[in-house]
Amino acid sequence: MKYTYLIINILTVIFPVILSFDKRVQFCKSWKYLWPGMAITGFVFLFWDVLFTKQGVWSFNDQYITGFKLFDLPVEEILFFLTVPFACVFIYCCLNYYIKWRLSNKASKLISYFILILSGVLLLLFHNRLYTVVTFGLLLFFMLVLVGVTKSKWLNQFYIAYVVSLVPFYLVNGFLTSIPVVLYNDHQNTGLRIGTIPFEDHFYSMTLLLMNIAFFEYFKNRKKLSE
Repeated sequence: MKYTYLIINILTVIFPVILSFDKRVQFCKSWKYLWPGMAITGFVFLFWDVLFTKQGVWSFNDQYITGFKLFDLPVEEILFFLTVPFACVFIYCCLNYYIKWRLSNKASKLISYFILILSGVLLLLFHNRLYTVVTFGLLLFFMLVLVGVTKSKWLNQFYIAYVVSLVPFYLVNGFLTSIPVVLYNDHQNTGLRIGTIPFEDHFYSMTLLLMNIAFFEYFKNRKKLSE
């Protein structure tokens, strides 16, 4: 069905949009901090997406997309960089409101160092695989900035939100890769999959969320400082 990818996008975002007006979390009041970061991050990832599509890292099954394209990308793929970050930042904010428990600084640092080491090792082992190199190269760069330069304290909450976000991640990416809507060229990745989902997708998602939440926290804190 040509509306499959579009429907997946709508289902991804519909409940977070509706629940944004909940009187307790009131996520709708934080939208103004979300849009700038989504625009910046979306630009980076769409550039990456166009490049990967042209290089044959992945492609899209015409049976499950409407056929409308921009820069050779299905419009549904462009919407993906709006719907998924919106839903995940919503999860992040809800967890911050309802769950007061946080990872300790020590635990957060250990996770961060593990990600840094893993990224470095995979870059060395799979230096000739474009999807692997770009995914872990960007992740390594952003983690170095967040851990070594800005020393972002919100990583304690981020790692919890990321684990929770894996539930919708497996649902959405599971559908996209099992139908399949998105087809991957395994010559450009490690070839490892969890179910039908490429291993790299987990860290592609992590980088996407890191960027969006980093900008969200930046714009929110800048507003507080100006008051």
